[in-house]
Amino acid sequence: MKFIDEVTITISAGKGGNGCVSFRREKYVPRGGPDGGDGGEGGSVIFEASDRKHSLLDFRYRNIFKAEPGKNGSGQNRKGRSGRDLVVETPVGTVLKDPITGEIFADLTEAGQRSIAAKGGRGGKGNAHFVSSTHRTPRFAQEGQPGEERDLKLELKLIADVGLVGLPNAGKSTLIAAVSAARPKIADYPFTTLTPNLGVVQYDDAPPFVIADVPGLIEGAHLGAGLGVRFLKHIERTKLLVHVIDVSQAPADNPPAPFQQIEHELESYSEEMQKKPRIIVLNKTDLLDDSKLLGKIKKSYLELGPPVLLVSALKKEGLRELVRLLTGSLSEMDEQK
Repeated sequence: MKFIDEVTITISAGKGGNGCVSFRREKYVPRGGPDGGDGGEGGSVIFEASDRKHSLLDFRYRNIFKAEPGKNGSGQNRKGRSGRDLVVETPVGTVLKDPITGEIFADLTEAGQRSIAAKGGRGGKGNAHFVSSTHRTPRFAQEGQPGEERDLKLELKLIADVGLVGLPNAGKSTLIAAVSAARPKIADYPFTTLTPNLGVVQYDDAPPFVIADVPGLIEGAHLGAGLGVRFLKHIERTKLLVHVIDVSQAPADNPPAPFQQIEHELESYSEEMQKKPRIIVLNKTDLLDDSKLLGKIKKSYLELGPPVLLVSALKKEGLRELVRLLTGSLSEMDEQK
């Protein structure tokens, strides 16, 4: 299924029904009073987060949503039926924004969470409401109010605990496939990952957690270069970032250069990224036969501060230790809340 994470739609709440102008007509009653009923309320447009949706693809084929208008009032003080609300299901993690100002109307982060994005119009009052001591036979009624109408930008941000970041071809897709049931496309060329991937990971009896793999970042990603900038929003919600480094391609004069490049892009994109804990994974150790060089590279990364692990996602070496470390780190973060 094609993954769509941004779309702009138009929503219209229902107009309220008109009030009725009517007078009572009964046999042997020469002067029947006004009995016009009120109009019904217009239906609202409501967005609801659902586990059944995983992409905004449906909104590419239907981008106009209208709720039902209220019915007009009628005689004998009968109120018109209110219009039905239109409930629109979106994936969990959908943000509702103004497409021009960027103002956030709602952030649907839990299944079942709802937000009224456009409120239905109020129904007009019938002429029975306007009787007074000086005006016994009002021959007018209120019109129903129009419902709210607006353009709305839907932006999907995946819900994950751990985000994998790194340069293209660092082995992120292979890693997420090795530690979870996710099956991303894997090949030996840059930008294999064209859409985010999610995988569920569990260590022994500990609670499972969700890990996200996003397309590789290149220099200038925060300015729009490459593919990664479009998907950086998918790791904004993560609690922990894992830098995946291709150790076989580490520059001899400055092994931490790939880490520093990615850090620059993350920090340039958002201040929130700077606050997230990091773990460094030196991947593809199976391609580096020189143990002394490997030790030297690891030492240079240890000096950066975050924990450093040597793994081979392809050979599935060091992965249990990685999953244990991720599980423990997430558990500690939850306890500190």
